[in-house]
Amino acid sequence: MTEAKRAPLPHDFLPEVPSFTVVSDDVAPGAVLKDAQVYAAGNVSPQLRWSGFPAETKSFAVTCFDPDAPTGSGFWHWVLFDIPASVTELPAGAASGGFEGLPKGAVHGRNDYGTKDFGGAAPPAEDPRHRYVFTVYAVDTETLGVDENASPAFVGFNLRYHTLARAQLIGEYAASDAS
Repeated sequence: MTEAKRAPLPHDFLPEVPSFTVVSDDVAPGAVLKDAQVYAAGNVSPQLRWSGFPAETKSFAVTCFDPDAPTGSGFWHWVLFDIPASVTELPAGAASGGFEGLPKGAVHGRNDYGTKDFGGAAPPAEDPRHRYVFTVYAVDTETLGVDENASPAFVGFNLRYHTLARAQLIGEYAASDAS
């Protein structure tokens, strides 16, 4: 049996921009996501910390995208934008529950669950591991000019024209990884 072809990553078709660094206490590159980042087990947004972005950055955006979802267009798990440029870390849970630690002024857009928060991994039981691409965007404007009702695609459209640099971290998860 041959291995299934994997979907392209979300930035493969966008213009190249410089990169910077994003790290997490909760998501290790290429490793299986912790139960806390799984929809049915915890549904807690991961801690993220970034550095090395351009000096002219005026705000940040954070997304989580599953390019392997069986939809034909992937699945957006998290869309957060208008994060002030002074913020370089989100604590675990900032985009979950009571939004403890969510920076003032940050806006949650709709994810593909239809909610305005972080929605954890939930791949179909029979699927191989999905990739969860956490991206931090350094943005050239303080606000993207869209509101919380914007679709992930519309937020992405605006990010395409306002991104100075990008950092990404990819974790993986399959239903068979559940503990």
